[in-house]
Amino acid sequence: MNKNRVYLALIFLPKLSQFKMKINAHGHMLPKPSEFPSFMKEKEVLWLDDNYMYQKNWKRPITDPSFFLDEKLLWMEKNHIDTEVLITLSQLYCNGFPEKLAQDVVRFQNDFHAQLQNDFPSKFISGFVLPAAFVDFSLREMERCVTKLKLKILCLPTHFLTQNNEWKSIFCEETKPIFQLANHYQLAIEIHPYDAEKMVNLADEYWRFHIIWMCAQTSDAYHTFLVHDFPNLFPNIRTCFAHGNQYAQMNVGRRTQAIKGRPDLFQNVSKNTSISHRNTFFDTLVHDVYSFELLLKRQGVSQILFGVDDPYPLGEMETVEGCYPGILLDEAVSHAIISEAQKTAIMSDNILNWISPKNS
Repeated sequence: MNKNRVYLALIFLPKLSQFKMKINAHGHMLPKPSEFPSFMKEKEVLWLDDNYMYQKNWKRPITDPSFFLDEKLLWMEKNHIDTEVLITLSQLYCNGFPEKLAQDVVRFQNDFHAQLQNDFPSKFISGFVLPAAFVDFSLREMERCVTKLKLKILCLPTHFLTQNNEWKSIFCEETKPIFQLANHYQLAIEIHPYDAEKMVNLADEYWRFHIIWMCAQTSDAYHTFLVHDFPNLFPNIRTCFAHGNQYAQMNVGRRTQAIKGRPDLFQNVSKNTSISHRNTFFDTLVHDVYSFELLLKRQGVSQILFGVDDPYPLGEMETVEGCYPGILLDEAVSHAIISEAQKTAIMSDNILNWISPKNS
């Protein structure tokens, strides 16, 4: 494997489709326990031991060694993944945090990701996160991440908690300055759900917030993405919705019926009923070949990006029986839903098109 491919791709992305790298557009990595600053545990933000991740009143098992750098590199080699887009940790979206703590947390996350990209430019393309409730700081941090840390992918939650303790979609009037600056820098953007259990008054059982409500959050954010016409207001950004935005693909008819049936509720906003746009992308993480077929028919192959969501068990991980990275695309080929050439585009060219501005 040519270790300079990704470094070159960051400079000449549109010209490198002939390399046909296998890129994972949705991966995660944890800092080692020793790399966490002391305030992260003292403030009950996030900390680790050998077996678990912890936050205040929460823990989850570390289910695979590839949560960490050395093992991640071995895992990538084993699965023939040339490079990985690192999405920031959802646990560090800072919803409800006081401003100073939010600043410290996102700087730690962004510096960690920047160091990984700097140390392994052929392996990792890193994202950075912003606390949307604090717009002035977010704008300063975006400038730092883009101009100094050389990061290209802005990671945002589907929803954020305002300073007035109100949950809002990330696509709202208050966040437009963030998107305006992202548009100026022509960034790729990743939209990812989290914190559903803080928004929905149901018991946290049967993993319902990951299985059901995270999909609903993404669909809800996508609804406001279209209502407020973000694809056309900010034409230089390229937005990817996590987990295939699976519920939104199924919700097209209901959404269209609602806009036609109650136009009084959609006054002075976009009545766009199409969910297809050349600057809007969706990853492959739907875990079902027929859901993938619907995604393909709604969006077209050029808007779909290969994603693993490693090393989490809701990703395409070998820790889940009968699963492995790329299983869905292999099944789509075997069902004659896509061709091998289309599979290659989903794993390479499409991801480079998402990361890179069209005019670069």
